[in-house]
Amino acid sequence: MSSDVDAMRRLRPSALFTMVAEAAIAHTTMLGAGREKTLDKGYLWVVALQRVFISRMPEYDEKVMLTSWPGRRMRSLFPRYTRITDGDGHVLVNSSAIWTLLDGRERVMLDPEEAGVDVPGTLMGGEAAFPCSPKVSREGESDFFTVPYSFVDINGHMNNARYIDLAWDRMPADFRRRPVREIQTEYAGEVCMDQKVRLVSRAEGDAFTLLGTDKAGEKVLFKIRVNAKA
Repeated sequence: MSSDVDAMRRLRPSALFTMVAEAAIAHTTMLGAGREKTLDKGYLWVVALQRVFISRMPEYDEKVMLTSWPGRRMRSLFPRYTRITDGDGHVLVNSSAIWTLLDGRERVMLDPEEAGVDVPGTLMGGEAAFPCSPKVSREGESDFFTVPYSFVDINGHMNNARYIDLAWDRMPADFRRRPVREIQTEYAGEVCMDQKVRLVSRAEGDAFTLLGTDKAGEKVLFKIRVNAKA
């Protein structure tokens, strides 16, 4: 869709994150862990960590194939992998993520076994490297951001794709035009509607980072690191 691409006719990074998340949820439902076992009981699927490797962003009107599959569960952590290929089978995007279950009432992490939720995992080969906490700077341009209504999703907090929009909106224009090679994110704490967040952004070399904390700058809420070819 035209709304999914930017002025350079490349897929918006936030649209990519949306596609990856929706595919993960749809496949999890197919595997028997859909809303009847989760959302309808007040259990929420949330992303904790994500890492995306990009050979080339899909372009406007290009036909691609998205494949999503779960890794083997590690206690309360659910690995999830996604791959996007072009019409010739070349890998354009390879990503990994860690999903967890959240108690929607208490807003605390759930034990999947106690909640009766499981997703059988598998390995297909060529999985993206496991996600880890991205390295970000605490020095840079600082400002404050208040979460608007349009950034909040069905889980009652800021949607993971909106963090990516936030990063790109604060990215220098010349950096934004570069081909992106890797995006790393960590969602360390919930960010809700009308919440005021302190942001620190920095572009240096081939990396742009965005750090989000509470107003005092003490509690880390999220980290984003983008690597792009100069």
